[in-house]
Amino acid sequence: MSNITGITENLILWIKLCVEILAAIIVSAGILNTVIYWLRLLCARDVKSFYKARLRLSHFLLVALEFQLAADILGTAAAPGWGPLGRLGAVAVIRTFLSYFLTREIKEGRDE
Repeated sequence: MSNITGITENLILWIKLCVEILAAIIVSAGILNTVIYWLRLLCARDVKSFYKARLRLSHFLLVALEFQLAADILGTAAAPGWGPLGRLGAVAVIRTFLSYFLTREIKEGRDE
């Protein structure tokens, strides 16, 4: 039975690593995409170029935050205990606040 548990824990940790890598790729792609978008807006002399680029990056960051939270949940599932659970709770609260404010900023940007 412990062999199956070990295999399951290792599988979860590998999935967690893949999700973390995916989140890093999303952030990197978002930065590159936003810089290119911002430069195009600057060349077009768009006065709201910085705000529009910031709004675009917010979308990528919001998705990456969700993936990071999912990775933390997977990590806690692989290593149950009060310590990891407490860290997950703290990280989840921080990321939830970040997600809330990013979502609010995106919504306000759409309304303008």
